[in-house]
Amino acid sequence: MPGQRPWLGIGLLLAATVCFAGLDNAVRHTGRFLPVLLILWLRYATQAGVMALWLMRQGRQGLRTEHPRFQSLRGLLLLATSALSFTAVQHMPVAEFTAINMLTPVLVTLLSVWLLKEHIGWLRWALVLGAFSGALIVMRPGSGLFGWVVLLPLCGACTYASFQLLTSKLAALENPYTTHFYTGLVGAVLLLPVVLASPIDVDGLLLHATPLTWLLIGLIGLLGTAGHLLLILALGCAPASRLVPFLYVQIACAALFGWLLFGDLPDHWGWIGMAVIAICGGTTAWLNTRHRTGPQSALNDDPVDD
Repeated sequence: MPGQRPWLGIGLLLAATVCFAGLDNAVRHTGRFLPVLLILWLRYATQAGVMALWLMRQGRQGLRTEHPRFQSLRGLLLLATSALSFTAVQHMPVAEFTAINMLTPVLVTLLSVWLLKEHIGWLRWALVLGAFSGALIVMRPGSGLFGWVVLLPLCGACTYASFQLLTSKLAALENPYTTHFYTGLVGAVLLLPVVLASPIDVDGLLLHATPLTWLLIGLIGLLGTAGHLLLILALGCAPASRLVPFLYVQIACAALFGWLLFGDLPDHWGWIGMAVIAICGGTTAWLNTRHRTGPQSALNDDPVDD
């Protein structure tokens, strides 16, 4: 039962946020010399391979799913989220990207009202407006700071909110580790023909890749896979309502890595906007999860996934 080791859960969650922030910055750096499409495929292929090895300890039964349509749709939504995210970080600082992407819990609330006809009170509506106000402060439309690229993390937050909503409705039906495997498998299978049909010289790029490039490729795949495994383990130690606020540490981690690797630091308006998003989004996520119990319902309802 979750909640037995809350401090361990918080520690695992903080490690997961470091993985996610490192993943986005590694993708941004690797995108300078490898096509994003190839990076994306290698990231999902790595996850599928690592999780297959993990699950094979249980025999073939660990790979069995009773809901292939659900797994396919879930994988497709996450693949769309990753594609938007990997492209976005090539054109904007990771800290600002992360902050906008953290609108996901707010969008889950809106989708619940629209699709599930759920009633929400004035506090949640105020948090929704507050979070979007924070996003506007970060983006500053008309300032020429980011331009059209801000649509990418916004669309990514929408696809991931849909992913969360779908997962939270069906999470009790599957082993989360099996689901994590199929998420990687669906992404790798769907991307493979696209990569092969593209003009990308896959053989040439990989054969002539430097040791640093291979290190970054492996790092991207492992950070994505490990981040979500740490998240699963964290949510097995403590309830999501207690852990969710700490997910917003990822904004600070992304800013730190962006400054160390690229010299990027948000200006004072950017910090203000990110703080508003973190406060409103974290509170919304806590309200969304405080009535849920058990790790099974929570561990697939994470606000961050690449």
